[in-house]
Amino acid sequence: MSNVYIPPQIWKHEEKNGGKFANINRPISGHTHDKKLAVGKHPIQLYSLGTPNGVKITILLEELLALGLESAEYDAHLINIQDGDQFSSGFVKINPNSKIPALVDRSIEKEITIFESGAILLYLAEKFNSFISSDFETRTKTLSWLFWQVGSAPYVGGGFGHFYNYAPTKIKYCIDRFSMETKRQLDLLDKQLANNTYITGDDYNIADIAIWPWYGALVKGRLYNAAEFLNSSSYKHLNRWADLIDQRPAVKRGRLVNRIWGDENQQLKERHQSSDFDGLKL
Repeated sequence: MSNVYIPPQIWKHEEKNGGKFANINRPISGHTHDKKLAVGKHPIQLYSLGTPNGVKITILLEELLALGLESAEYDAHLINIQDGDQFSSGFVKINPNSKIPALVDRSIEKEITIFESGAILLYLAEKFNSFISSDFETRTKTLSWLFWQVGSAPYVGGGFGHFYNYAPTKIKYCIDRFSMETKRQLDLLDKQLANNTYITGDDYNIADIAIWPWYGALVKGRLYNAAEFLNSSSYKHLNRWADLIDQRPAVKRGRLVNRIWGDENQQLKERHQSSDFDGLKL
């Protein structure tokens, strides 16, 4: 029984607790250093990183631009979470939670800041009256799946992804527990898509844009090197949907923005104009 962990009566933070993100995890909020945020020329300023949560926003912005909505032009500034950029005084001012993404809309008389990816998606969809239906029933379905994603993805990322891929010690109980929940979510999506082209029916909307960067990437082997482990190819309807969205030109562009890993020809560390994509491998 010597290996059994007994929690202390009062938990204390150990600085060197291991793991890939140990250098940025801490039990308090607030900024660690003073640094102003860069500001570009466009009405919309995005501060982000090309993680699944960040990609949601750049995909939607590129989709809006593809519709010809010029007022959706944006600057995407890199926030490198491994370097602790999210703890700068400038970033904490627009997002006290110190998580990417965060957005500033300067197109209105009094600029507004929005944080949390689901909230940003909803804000932009309503602002531009696009990718969300005005029909009450359809809109309600879209919001249900949007908030499902917001609530479910932490089990995939902070749960499964962490213990399976990032944790310095592989713990069977943790991997089994979060693998089971991740596969339940994949099965849920697969069944939802068995009779629907997109998540809520025939129309592509912000529910798809929210879900695809996590679950589409997972079944296509782009997250946590886990596709074979999860037997992802068995979810045929989910894979069909993932491939369908994968082919959208705006999605191809959006998933490269604020990307700082992988093929250098698929990295657009900052995006300030559409021509920034020139020469990249979409």
